[in-house]
Amino acid sequence: MCLAVPMKIISIEGDSATAEAGSVKQKIGIQLLPEVHVGDYVIVHAGFAIQTMDENSAKETLQLFEEMGRFS
Repeated sequence: MCLAVPMKIISIEGDSATAEAGSVKQKIGIQLLPEVHVGDYVIVHAGFAIQTMDENSAKETLQLFEEMGRFS
């Protein structure tokens, strides 16, 4: 099973970025989305940003992930 996670871009350095979801920060590749900017939300899969998404959808998805974690 594959899982992609919404993350917020907090810094960009060349073709890499640092993104965060909650308290997790991760260095990701942004080669597939060269038009992203700091503050954008992206879907991250296997360490790469694969799609942008709007802030409301990202926050809603992250909230659902948090709620699912309470039941595990």
